[in-house]
Amino acid sequence: MAKNLLIVESPTKARTVKKYLGPDFEIMASVGHVKDLPKTRLGVDIENQFKPEYVTIKGKGKILQQLKEAGKKAETVYLGPDPDREGEAIAWHIAEELNGKDKKIYRVLFHELTPKGIKEAMASPQSLDRNRYESQQARRILDRLVGYQISPLLWSKVKRGLSAGRVQSVALKMICDREREIFAFEPKEYWSVTAHLKAEDPPPFKARLWRYDGDKIELKNQEQTEALCREVGGQVFRVAKVTKRKKRRNPPPPFITSLLQQEAYRRLGFSAKRTMSIAQGLYEGVDLGPRGQVGLITYMRTDSFRLSADSVEEARGFIAKRFGKEYVPETPNRFKSPKGAQEAHEAIRPTSVELTPEEVSPYLTKDQLALYTLIWKRFLASQMAPVIYEQTVAEIEAGKALFRASGSTILFKGYSVLYEEAKANNGSGDKKEEEAILPPLKKGQVLTLEQLEPAQHFTQPPPRYTEATLIKALEENGIGRPSTYATILSNITERDYVKVEKGRFRPTELGFLVVDLLKKSFPEIMDVKFTAQMESGLDKVERGQVRWTKLLEKFYSSFQKALERAEKEMRAEVPTEIKCPRCGRHMVIKSGRNGLFLACSGYPECKHTANFIRDEKGRVVMIEASAQETEEVCDICGRKMLVRSGKFGPFLACSGYPDCRNTRGMDEQEKGGAGNRPTTRAQDLVCKECGGQMVVKRNKRGQQFLACSNYPKCTHTEPIKTGVPCPEERCEGVLVERSSKKGRRFYACDKYPQCRFIMWDEPYNDKCPVCGTKVLRIKRAADGSAKLVCRKKGCDFTRPLDQD
Repeated sequence: MAKNLLIVESPTKARTVKKYLGPDFEIMASVGHVKDLPKTRLGVDIENQFKPEYVTIKGKGKILQQLKEAGKKAETVYLGPDPDREGEAIAWHIAEELNGKDKKIYRVLFHELTPKGIKEAMASPQSLDRNRYESQQARRILDRLVGYQISPLLWSKVKRGLSAGRVQSVALKMICDREREIFAFEPKEYWSVTAHLKAEDPPPFKARLWRYDGDKIELKNQEQTEALCREVGGQVFRVAKVTKRKKRRNPPPPFITSLLQQEAYRRLGFSAKRTMSIAQGLYEGVDLGPRGQVGLITYMRTDSFRLSADSVEEARGFIAKRFGKEYVPETPNRFKSPKGAQEAHEAIRPTSVELTPEEVSPYLTKDQLALYTLIWKRFLASQMAPVIYEQTVAEIEAGKALFRASGSTILFKGYSVLYEEAKANNGSGDKKEEEAILPPLKKGQVLTLEQLEPAQHFTQPPPRYTEATLIKALEENGIGRPSTYATILSNITERDYVKVEKGRFRPTELGFLVVDLLKKSFPEIMDVKFTAQMESGLDKVERGQVRWTKLLEKFYSSFQKALERAEKEMRAEVPTEIKCPRCGRHMVIKSGRNGLFLACSGYPECKHTANFIRDEKGRVVMIEASAQETEEVCDICGRKMLVRSGKFGPFLACSGYPDCRNTRGMDEQEKGGAGNRPTTRAQDLVCKECGGQMVVKRNKRGQQFLACSNYPKCTHTEPIKTGVPCPEERCEGVLVERSSKKGRRFYACDKYPQCRFIMWDEPYNDKCPVCGTKVLRIKRAADGSAKLVCRKKGCDFTRPLDQD
């Protein structure tokens, strides 16, 4: 019989650890938390120093009983849940259930599930960390106080199903604030001038106007720019100065949790939730065939850049063997961790660099391999030599104008031979001109001007947040912790507070309403700095600097007053500047069964209501019943279409309802496009099953499709065909519009699964005149303009789309 009992939180982790411990150990899994606050009530005794009421989680009674029975038989119990606050809470609750006062119970911290990591953890057992546990308990109670006391308030004042959270609501506020910045943004026109030049030796190159008459110049309109071009065009272009200098680009640090989430989103398109789920599996262990169950990465919830000396030495040896000694720096690269980081943890790294992605690929899923490869390469790159390059900057005179061209040449690839960081797509408009290769230039050399190219630009609004940029902003502001970001982002999306459009968060009207109500009633809870201070306070609890009850008392004294005031004064409406057309009072935004609407603030004396939309500046625009009729004609019966509002926003519906039930989205009017991209017209098609008229419909994800107008008697549907032939060789299919699980539109061959061709941009039936690639892409800009772009990577063909 085993003398020792080791309890971990995951069956996978149990299998991995069991491989390295002898018969003296029985290993069991708690399968996560065993106790928590009750779901049906607050579960916190506020009057008794916030004493929590823990109950056994539903379905965990049998597991807990098995753990107790095994604990009675064992001489010593080791608790090995994850080495963080949540793991400490799991360990603490299990110890309480096993009656830890009468038994030897130790805490072991597995930072990596390898023979060495497991051996070190078991050789240095610790006592349970009360401070870490109380820090987790304080966070749990804080979140319960906020969530379970504000959410019911929203249910009674607005509608059921809404939720508020201490960190979640602040994240939503940041998204709404960014949207309001976009609404308030006023674009400004500016111009640039690029000189296309040629020297005696190739290649030709470009230089950008930098200064005029010794000062920086701002070209604000076309007239000013054209006047400057006329003046400069007649001047001699002469090299005034050439500067060359060597530069270094140091390698990036290894991953911590937040950086892994950001990079996995940019490179792999993984959500934070998906990234953490895959990483958990890699940490707990994967069956590698002959090797058995092996943990492939170190613990993935960390904010420290610290690396063990052994892992660094192993990496340096591997780099020298694989790439050469010149790629190994003289001394190991070290990176400074953020302030307050828990240095007990290492950065996220492979448990052994010898387990290369190529070697483990047969045993991993596609997603596991992609994430493991990212972690493996990033860790090795962090210990490689820097990139060394020579930068050349040439200043070119043309009368009073001074142009500048820059170029760079890689002298030593360094870490970039293995890894390059994904560039953040910030959506901020014009890209900086990429550095190119310059010809040999010397001071005084006269150049040939081939063309002066003026270009109009407009300043761009701040971009909406992506998962990566929101996580970065949360971390920079000290809001939440990286281990909680995945849950936060998941919650605000599932509650319909935001929509994800082209990978970016856009707040819904419900999101705006909830944020406005909470800002008014709970300004502290919604304050970024206050939330960051609470996180700092929780860190102090973990370090033993503050009692957890004192932290909660200080928070609740002001929160309780705000809660009592909100219960009396909160009105589930947001005032607008629009006046009621019947009585002249101001209209307010309210929430109803079918979504948000405008209602007169004089209710019940005045019961006038109306639908609304927001214009491009975010201003609320009322849609009066008399103004709901449009010039659009129903493609079934020929009656006028009306603007109506539903759960998913405004849409067009036939005025002949209920005789005619035709509907379509507001954006389903034909977009300006070339004849090469015909689109299926519903009125031209009849149902293949019953002969009825086909109509355009839209599902919950926003995807358009064709459906029989005789629904529900006939349920026949078809995808919308673009009329563009599939470009794959020997395929006779046609591209049709489809939608991903996240609602993103794409175009695929209607012969699927025989043909798996897809593209994300609108297709255009033409060949690229440069490389001959079939089917071009239509790229549409926010200002309504569009251009054709070649699909082939590396081909830079583009031309404006003739929208007539």
